[in-house]
Amino acid sequence: MDLLHRPNVKKDWSDHALWWEKKKTWLLKTHWTLDKYGIQADAKLQFTPQHKLLRLQLPNMKYVKVKVNFSDRVFKAVSDICKTFNIRHPEELSLLRKPRDPTKKKKKKLDDQCEDEALELEGPLITPGSGTDVLYIGPVKGNIYSSPGLYSKTMTPTYDSHDGSPLSPTSAWFGDSALSEGNPGILAVSQPITSPEILAKMYKPQALLDKAKINQGWLDSSRSLMEQEVKENEALLLRFKYYSFFDLNPKYDAIRINQLYEQSKWAILLEEIECTEEEMMMFAALQYHINKLSIMSSENHLNNSDKEVDEVDAALSDLEITLEGGKTSTVLGDITSIPELADYIKVFKPKKLTLKGYKPYWCTFKDTSISCYKSKEESNGTPAHQMNLRGCEVTPDVNISGQKFNIKLLIPVAEGMNEIWLRCDNEKQYAHWMAACRLASKGKTMADSSYNLEVQNILSFLKMQHLNPDPQLMPEQITTDINPECLVSPRYLKKYKNKQPGYIRDLITARILEAHQNVAQMSLIEAKMRFIQAWQSLPEFGITHFIARFQGGKKEELIGIAYNRLIRMDASTGDAIKTWRFSNMKQWNVNWEIKMVTVEFADDVRVSFICTEVDCKVVHEFIGGYIFLSTRAKDQNESLDEEMFYKLTSGWV
Repeated sequence: MDLLHRPNVKKDWSDHALWWEKKKTWLLKTHWTLDKYGIQADAKLQFTPQHKLLRLQLPNMKYVKVKVNFSDRVFKAVSDICKTFNIRHPEELSLLRKPRDPTKKKKKKLDDQCEDEALELEGPLITPGSGTDVLYIGPVKGNIYSSPGLYSKTMTPTYDSHDGSPLSPTSAWFGDSALSEGNPGILAVSQPITSPEILAKMYKPQALLDKAKINQGWLDSSRSLMEQEVKENEALLLRFKYYSFFDLNPKYDAIRINQLYEQSKWAILLEEIECTEEEMMMFAALQYHINKLSIMSSENHLNNSDKEVDEVDAALSDLEITLEGGKTSTVLGDITSIPELADYIKVFKPKKLTLKGYKPYWCTFKDTSISCYKSKEESNGTPAHQMNLRGCEVTPDVNISGQKFNIKLLIPVAEGMNEIWLRCDNEKQYAHWMAACRLASKGKTMADSSYNLEVQNILSFLKMQHLNPDPQLMPEQITTDINPECLVSPRYLKKYKNKQPGYIRDLITARILEAHQNVAQMSLIEAKMRFIQAWQSLPEFGITHFIARFQGGKKEELIGIAYNRLIRMDASTGDAIKTWRFSNMKQWNVNWEIKMVTVEFADDVRVSFICTEVDCKVVHEFIGGYIFLSTRAKDQNESLDEEMFYKLTSGWV
């Protein structure tokens, strides 16, 4: 009240607005009367700033203080955050409430704060001219600093595609962004985990049901933070929500790629996604390599911050570097015919109480179907078995050291899913058949341009898992400061719980260094991209789980949502019971009274389920979100069609 009696003191109220707590509503339509809003004389209204502080945990587990518009819809707020952080395609990210660890007793608030502070960003992010350590996000009226961020729409590269460092001085790198006077490198550079204690304190979901409960925390993108009872100074997680990463390009996306790498790294270390021991050692080797190169890159960047790049050369090389591309073949195949595969493959049809094993068949792969014959000579006749892979689930089962190269197929039929296992003899055969199976499951044939790239990606993934010990190098390297406890998940350390700590450390270090020889020649940005690709190759990748009860079902099951399908899953084993592709979907809707989601597919297939521990709006938004992401194209304008997103995800707008 003193301000009203001091005429020389000016106060900017332009960021303030009225908040109606009882109705959880912002009164932002200033041309409306209070009567039109339905406000009576006894209503309590709060005159409060729209921009409030949040403690935002980035995918790399580091916290940053940001000031976000609490009156904006979450989708818009996340877009503003990403624009300032120079993260393209903000539609892939959203905000998540911090999950509670049910195995731990409630801690005191002070203990939680101490745990969070251990992960704070090194060095404050300064707002120019404010004299504070707060980063303001989004367009703001009045004298509060706002930043549009740097959103590159030209072919001029922003980052070095070799190590991800900026191609110009820091101020030009971030333009007018608040990060330009702070510490921008923290977002594009990976920081190693400094001690095993940090990893040990973090919540690790023990079962699929635990993973499903984490997904209860996703905020509603169509409502504001205040409407969802987010408090000032509350900690929220910024995460990649949708596992459909569009146009990942090292020239423009160093921060996006690094944060995506960090999210995948933590998902593996915290056992949110399953992987084999060989795959774990490959991931550990890539982490070790990235940590080393990140330190070297930071040092080199300090000594050489002014790089000049010819725009034409950069544009040409850019065509060879994107994640979806790679170098194209100079020789065009016969585009009038669809490639086929034909070879002896061992086939197994598991049934209850059966002792029968794999049986060799001469198998031909044409279009999206596999035909099995008893011998090559009978391949002109009627096949013993035939299966169409369109819409099937394809899961790898590989053990490099054991020379096991299996492909598990779950093929949809009227009564559920038929399970078929294919066993290949070697890596090359496995790569070609696995690539063909993956494409066929999406309704594509081997004539698709992505087939050869898929084969090469599979071979590269297998090669990185090879162990190539070099006896001349190993004894010397064992003494290096590698800290293996920070590179592998606790599960693999428990395997050696009866051994001496020093022995465990040396053993795992040796295995990591063996695997490192397969990736030692990679550049920093290539190693991060390979890590992301390897994460995408894991069987459980990209599936978001929710606890549900299906119509007609008697027990709780899981509904899994991926970028292209819905999966009904067994809650205890995670096995797929039935799969439905979005490409066959006609419509979906929600009965908001009984909280039931109903999805209709072609051929009069109808799927209805109730989400038992999460608002069905979250599931509805995931389905609509993936449909929205599927409409993206490279020739589109970079601006987001927000209204289309709300139309597909909100259910009532």
